[in-house]
Amino acid sequence: MTKPRSGEAVNPHVTDVERRPGFLARDRLQELFDLILQSGYSILGPVVRDGVIQFSEITAVERLPHGVGNQQQPGRYRLQTGAGSSVFAWNHGPQGLKPLCFAPKEHLWSEQHQGLGFQLELPQQKLTAVIGVRACDLAALAIQDRHFLEGEAADPHYQKRREQLLLIGVDCSHSAETCFCVSTGDGPALDKGYDIGLSELNEGFLIWSGSTKGKQIVHKLSLQPAEDRQLEQMLQMTTQATEAQQRQLPEADLLMGLYQRLEHGHWWEVAERCLSCGNCTAVCPTCFCYDTQHALALDGKSAQKVRQWSSCFSAGHSSMTGFQVRTNSMQRYRQWLTHKLAGWQEQQGRIGCTGCGRCITWCPVGIDLTEEAETILWEGSLDV
Repeated sequence: MTKPRSGEAVNPHVTDVERRPGFLARDRLQELFDLILQSGYSILGPVVRDGVIQFSEITAVERLPHGVGNQQQPGRYRLQTGAGSSVFAWNHGPQGLKPLCFAPKEHLWSEQHQGLGFQLELPQQKLTAVIGVRACDLAALAIQDRHFLEGEAADPHYQKRREQLLLIGVDCSHSAETCFCVSTGDGPALDKGYDIGLSELNEGFLIWSGSTKGKQIVHKLSLQPAEDRQLEQMLQMTTQATEAQQRQLPEADLLMGLYQRLEHGHWWEVAERCLSCGNCTAVCPTCFCYDTQHALALDGKSAQKVRQWSSCFSAGHSSMTGFQVRTNSMQRYRQWLTHKLAGWQEQQGRIGCTGCGRCITWCPVGIDLTEEAETILWEGSLDV
């Protein structure tokens, strides 16, 4: 199980000489882009679009959000300018890595009354590099990998997309008000799960490889090893991001106590605010509930099996043979919170939250799962 971190940020590249990064001057960042493109990858990078930071296909560093930061609070997201020449001085927008592997809607297979019969429809996925990935999203992708790739049979659609990804992670130098990855042990410094690692300094970038295919690209840059002062600056920036976090979740073993608080009266107080809109599950990088439908053609001679994202906040999610197990917002929110923070420990070996804070930022009424978990665990009566 992932252990929460506290205190000074951890980054092994500062102390491990064998993993010492190279230094890439700011005006050489396009060289990295060019090498990635020459290796056959398209690039998804952060851009400002529709008032948020989101990933879009780019080929030039000019498209990156230069001097852009953001402000995040419960139910609020706003872009800000004034971050100088920085291109990674923002915290994530609503989009994580999940939709790149687990498509929001896709055809799984087709069926014909005559002829071919059953035919699996695998996605036509091209090699894709994603630059700007944060530690919390890498940890979330590891949870998705465990669900879709491990066990008796891997999901072929997820697997096809996952195998085509090259992930360029970036240390967080800032924390949004809604971030709490320190308490889940998933940031702000990169740990694992990336192919190339970056840390942005005032004068440029520290860069290192995290996999064999990442090493093949980084090696071609012919970089000088980072100086001690640059490594120290890298550590100071991630420590700054660590110390800025004000929210936290209780330790994992304490969160199991939610199962003993199922009748706590606070569940109903949350339900009075909750809209059951499902925004929290849509932006959550770890949620993987889905629904399947059999789409029959009008002529009745063919059909397609369609999979699309679902949410435990939807009315039909708990429908069973003509009745609903969870009929109101209280029951649905309770299911979501207890399953993510307690049930996942039994099923996945860790909690189902990596501290990204998206569910807080993108909740229309600003419900904060860290506050709700604390209140239910430690305050008030157990009576409804």
